Amino acid sequence: MQYRTLGRTGIKVTPYALGAMMLGGLGNPDRSEGIRIIHRALDAGINLVDTADRYGDSEEVVGEALKGRRDQVVLATKFWGPVDDDVNHRGASRRWIVEAVERSLTRLQTDYIDLYQLHRPDPDTDIDETLSALTDLVRQGKVRAIGSSSMRGSEIVEAQWMSERRGFERFRTEQPNYSILDREIEREILPVIERYGMGTLVYSPLAGGTLTGRYRAGQDNDLFRSTRTGMQHFRDERRLAVVEQLIALSDEVGVKLTHLAMAFVIAHPGVTAAIAGPRTMEQLEDTLAGLEVSLSDEVLDRIDAIVPPGESIGAMDMVYRGPEVGDPSLRRRPAASRSAA
Repeated sequence: MQYRTLGRTGIKVTPYALGAMMLGGLGNPDRSEGIRIIHRALDAGINLVDTADRYGDSEEVVGEALKGRRDQVVLATKFWGPVDDDVNHRGASRRWIVEAVERSLTRLQTDYIDLYQLHRPDPDTDIDETLSALTDLVRQGKVRAIGSSSMRGSEIVEAQWMSERRGFERFRTEQPNYSILDREIEREILPVIERYGMGTLVYSPLAGGTLTGRYRAGQDNDLFRSTRTGMQHFRDERRLAVVEQLIALSDEVGVKLTHLAMAFVIAHPGVTAAIAGPRTMEQLEDTLAGLEVSLSDEVLDRIDAIVPPGESIGAMDMVYRGPEVGDPSLRRRPAASRSAA
């Protein structure tokens, strides 16, 4: 197994990371299988495990699995999302961060977290408050490094500048969405991350399951799942049409589509690791079977011809886009103040 340095932290991680979101009630409720999946990934050489406090009981599954093996693992988790009905048990305030980290430490059965990540930007909290609280956690030894996720380029720069001006710990990593179908981060996010020497842990390299080949153009595509909230991308004919082209390419070059998709994202020099989030042992074994796959420049050029660099074909429904896009009141003047058309 090869290793890459996680930004400039000096921490060495494998190019493939294990995402634990689906290990537990959100995906596979069989905890014993979840533990076996984690053990199998570690035995195969993967040393980075990523989870979050809002992933149901995922942190508890990870904590059980890492008993006796904690020192072998670079353990990453995240905070921000609501974990219950209390309005203050979410976000990026100091009040919540100092409580959230203790809860995660307990569930993970550890006294330190290698990488503690802000899961989403929090427009209600000044970034200096968030960074100040996270800096205290690093100085207390509860956290080794801090990171962010789904930040825009301007937010990454603002956070870096704030850390420099105030003497805070700085975000050492960013976790954006990246796949063959979702390449927008190549335009700005990845260049900014590289400029600041940050590590990049990309999530959904299989485009939320679209690049498994299970969902095909013109087929039923399991309507129960595809009509659920957050799953409409399985019915996006634009994305499915591109998947057909990628399936043809994978067949021609003799590389399974899932392996092609994973190898594509880790080929970018700005990407440190791709997070694979298996729900079953079969899915993990498929990921492991592609660990040694490397794509030639010719294949990468052909992928560029199908989905141009910096472009995306549609988008996954669950991707964070910020309140400015999701809330109509933030992008429309009040009706009474609008000029007559």
